[in-house]
Amino acid sequence: MGFVRLEEFRERPEREIKKVVCVLPAYNAESTIEKTLRSIPAGCVHEFILVDDGSKDRTVEVAQSLGIKVIVHEKNKGYGGNQKTCYDAALKAGADVVVMIHPDYQYDGRITPAVVQLLGTGTVDVILGSRIRSRRETLEGGMPIYKYLSNRALTIFENMMLGQNAGDLHTGFRAYAREVLETVNYRANSDDFVFDSEFLAQCAYHGFRIGDVPIPTRYFDEASSINFRRSLQYGLLTVSVMFKFLFAKWGLSKSPLFAKAKQ
Repeated sequence: MGFVRLEEFRERPEREIKKVVCVLPAYNAESTIEKTLRSIPAGCVHEFILVDDGSKDRTVEVAQSLGIKVIVHEKNKGYGGNQKTCYDAALKAGADVVVMIHPDYQYDGRITPAVVQLLGTGTVDVILGSRIRSRRETLEGGMPIYKYLSNRALTIFENMMLGQNAGDLHTGFRAYAREVLETVNYRANSDDFVFDSEFLAQCAYHGFRIGDVPIPTRYFDEASSINFRRSLQYGLLTVSVMFKFLFAKWGLSKSPLFAKAKQ
């Protein structure tokens, strides 16, 4: 692969952004929703949409009291199922850029305007908030050592398979240009946590440019997390997704994951 000439970057048109929608896939987040929203600088998001996935606490009531749009799943559909509703709603709302942030106050929303501005340059189509700027900073922020090691190993493997060089492919802060969500067949994805791995494989398959920015994170009792057993299951499923991607790229198999979305 050769170097990209500076003239080629300049030829890429800027992306017109008239509306930014921030989606929040929520489950039992009553104590952290407001802090998450307040971490996002005023004026950089035009509409907030929270999708509650059958929470057992007062997530819905708290979100409604904050004056944001709330969509409720009467039954828990899973993390991936929640995101499907988030993105459907964002597209319906006319979003040019969609920012997804977990409403558990783990991710620092202050980077949102910078991420939107970067998408506006047209040089990237997907931006991930990377929690792994340095090992020391990540561990001091509270990430468990087993999560750090598994994140590093899995991210390195995925980068090799997908032809990317991202720092953290398992982050809960992501931003997408509208055309990504209109192209990627995310409705065919899992309703579980591996949805994220499938989505990034789909982005790479369709040639979207993936970038990342460092994002400070916090780990505390209320922050969402999955246990070791679920983490192991997630890792194995992610490895499976990478091979599906490779076989699809080589033309050895066809999967609905990599078909273009039907509008």
